[in-house]
Amino acid sequence: MAIEIERLALRHGIRPGTSEVVGAAAARLGTTPRMLRYREALGLLAPRRGANRYRSYDERDLLAAAFAEEIERRHGVTPAAVAFALRALSDSEVAGELHALGRLARRKEASPVAALDFETRKAQRLLRLAS
Repeated sequence: MAIEIERLALRHGIRPGTSEVVGAAAARLGTTPRMLRYREALGLLAPRRGANRYRSYDERDLLAAAFAEEIERRHGVTPAAVAFALRALSDSEVAGELHALGRLARRKEASPVAALDFETRKAQRLLRLAS
């Protein structure tokens, strides 16, 4: 995974000490300021705010946003699905509920990643139906 993060940093020109406002950060990542603010609202990144209350995206924030987008693209899911998967990984109550649901659904292993896989399979089925 470290190699993947390094590749993202190289691809987007993210260097240690980087600090950018939302517009510059969005341009660097090839996204929009609105999408960065949306991912922030979901808890996928947490930029600091300066004295002027503007968001300041450092190296870690830029990498988090780029990696979140990469996960979304790779698994064909929304930012909200990634945010829920993170919650399931860190919240033992949610993780327990998902494991219980997996047992009820007779799944061999209930994991947050299974939901991402389901969304990917669903998207593939819809694409086959459309062609």
